[in-house]
Amino acid sequence: MKNIFTFAVLTFIITSIITSDIFAIPAFARKYNMTCKTCHSPFPKLKAYGDEFAGNGFQLKDQDAPRYYVETGDPELSLIRDLPLALRLEGYVTYNQSNTEKSDFTTPIFFKLLTGGAITKDVSYYVYYILENGEAGKIEDAWLMFNDVFKTELDLTIGQFQLCDPLFKRELRLTRDDYYIYKVRPGASNVDLTYDRGIMLTYGFESGTDLALQIVNGSGIGEGFLDGNFDNDKYKNVMGRISQDVGEHLRIGAMGYYGNEEQKSPEGDFNEINELWMLGGDATISFDPLELNLQYVERQDNNPIFLTQDLPFYSESSFDVNTRGAFAELIYRPNGDDSKWYAVGLFNWIESDFLELNYKTLSGHLGYVFKRNIRMVVEANYDFEQEYAKFGVGFITAF
Repeated sequence: MKNIFTFAVLTFIITSIITSDIFAIPAFARKYNMTCKTCHSPFPKLKAYGDEFAGNGFQLKDQDAPRYYVETGDPELSLIRDLPLALRLEGYVTYNQSNTEKSDFTTPIFFKLLTGGAITKDVSYYVYYILENGEAGKIEDAWLMFNDVFKTELDLTIGQFQLCDPLFKRELRLTRDDYYIYKVRPGASNVDLTYDRGIMLTYGFESGTDLALQIVNGSGIGEGFLDGNFDNDKYKNVMGRISQDVGEHLRIGAMGYYGNEEQKSPEGDFNEINELWMLGGDATISFDPLELNLQYVERQDNNPIFLTQDLPFYSESSFDVNTRGAFAELIYRPNGDDSKWYAVGLFNWIESDFLELNYKTLSGHLGYVFKRNIRMVVEANYDFEQEYAKFGVGFITAF
């Protein structure tokens, strides 16, 4: 009875908040005096036009916002007149999170301070600072992009970014539930397909073929080490991806990752190496009002627990760990860009030699777009491995 009362109060509070007359406009919409609908459907999910805008360094081709730069009289100096800022706030009330049988006011679960834009023609930046789960804040995305290098379709990005960005961008998903195969780290490995530091080269052809090459540290984006380096070994890891548009309704892609990482063995005497690779395929099938996104990844680590090779039972395959997983995401927008309601189904599956990584969940998400930048959401999830369900209702707003 107490849980029912909690959710009733929550629903009333959230409904009261989102039905107030709020007209908040995020940074890029402010810059160009355009509706969020131009790039998003609904926010933060990007439409094709929004993808093109981001890939063009947050610039509209052949158009610049009036008085965007300060007139200093020095043609060699490019200063943004007003620093573009945006905020994102996200909160929920949940029930049975992590199978606790408790209700909880999980708000705010995310607070993000975002800034980004064109520093000068064909040079742009993007940074955001996040407070998550009540913990101290940190910077996640932080990069500089050079657009149309050598006056070609080649783009160069350097900084912190997610390796999965050329596949499906986690930050732009509509569900609270995640794309878990991108986050898997077997054993003591630091390698996954989320954040890392490095460079990314992307190239797009008129034929609808897109190429991406990433060279990264392979150690994530934690704090630096005592020697002043962010990378804790001598290795650099590589990921490549190719995708192709097939007609108007289908896009298919493939990726490959190869790398090494070095850490001390559990005994602490030697530095041991984990050699790993990943292969995957992805696809997007879209027939309005439906969009289906698919991802599969196969991974092998040859020593993710960094045991010493001097052990008497060691062999090249004795510590091999195989992990595979996928997700399928179905999005329904009954009226396309003008939909006030939308629905998402997300299925996650992971199977690994490390049984603790096994994961199978189904999520159902229903959202109502009160304003272009304010959403009320309800999400239910069922965990097939641990056999429990959880539920949440909340709000997401950006301004």
